[in-house]
Amino acid sequence: MSPRLALFVPLIVFVVVAPFLWLALDRDPNELPSARIGEPFPAFSLPSLKHPEKLLNTADMRGQVALVNVWATWCYACRIEHAMLNELALEGVKIIGLNYKDNRQEATRWLNQLGDPYAFSIFDAQGSLGLDLGVYGAPETYLLDAEGIVQYRRVGVLDQRSWQREFAERYQLLVSGDVD
Repeated sequence: MSPRLALFVPLIVFVVVAPFLWLALDRDPNELPSARIGEPFPAFSLPSLKHPEKLLNTADMRGQVALVNVWATWCYACRIEHAMLNELALEGVKIIGLNYKDNRQEATRWLNQLGDPYAFSIFDAQGSLGLDLGVYGAPETYLLDAEGIVQYRRVGVLDQRSWQREFAERYQLLVSGDVD
């Protein structure tokens, strides 16, 4: 390749890559795709965090609109969102915890110290349910309808703003049964 032609290689690469970069500007980086939207919560049989002798399964996810919150004690962002989860639980929102790749004793201590917003917590020590669910990491929050179908997913901290902007209306529609 001649030295003169080599000067144009970066320009050619830019011209090829630029359309893909332009298309990416139109996407919200917080919206990660989920293959689970519109599908049932994955089948599982795992122990309860607080009651290891009790096995929980998919049937426990049905019967009421609920949030499933993926959390762990090693997750700094989970600590940030915990107060909001306590608030939502006090308002009557059913929240199911999915304790992800964590230590049982530390997780139990966390809930005893910071409050336990969860109707129950699934202990997913190996991360198998998280893998089936398509979890990127903690925290993540899923909105389930009363039949256990995943209706929405958020990756990242659930705070007042994200609750109002992303969940509140969807949650109320599901609770009221006003969903098409």
